[in-house]
Amino acid sequence: MATTPKRSRSRSAARLAAVQALYQQEMESTPLARLLHEFHHHRLGATIDGVEYADAEVEFFDDVVAGVDARREELDSLISARLAEGWSLARLDKPMKAILRAGAYELAARADVPVGSVISEYVDVAKAFYDARESGFVNGLLDAIAKEVRR
Repeated sequence: MATTPKRSRSRSAARLAAVQALYQQEMESTPLARLLHEFHHHRLGATIDGVEYADAEVEFFDDVVAGVDARREELDSLISARLAEGWSLARLDKPMKAILRAGAYELAARADVPVGSVISEYVDVAKAFYDARESGFVNGLLDAIAKEVRR
């Protein structure tokens, strides 16, 4: 089944919001239920400080955020195993960890979403925060994870 442009945009918005939520959770140790409530009622589709947040596919957003929360240890292990020698997850900044965890979760748990879509979407999310070097890092790392979890 082909994805409609509206669904594609709402999934893209859900991914960006999921990364923002995961970042907030790591910064503030926000409990999952409160985090989801806050995003449902105050962020998704809202206008904040003159910036209109795109309508996000709420169920998809919830799945990514709750999935990363539930499987963080497994996802961190997948990511850590692919970092260059001498690097650890602790050396990555929090937005990068959120991007990689969300992408790794989708690759591991959402077989309904094509690998290419997952990788290109999180590369785009990385471009919102970083330069080309970091988005290339996201591309390479998620591709390596995909080769293991989507055999």
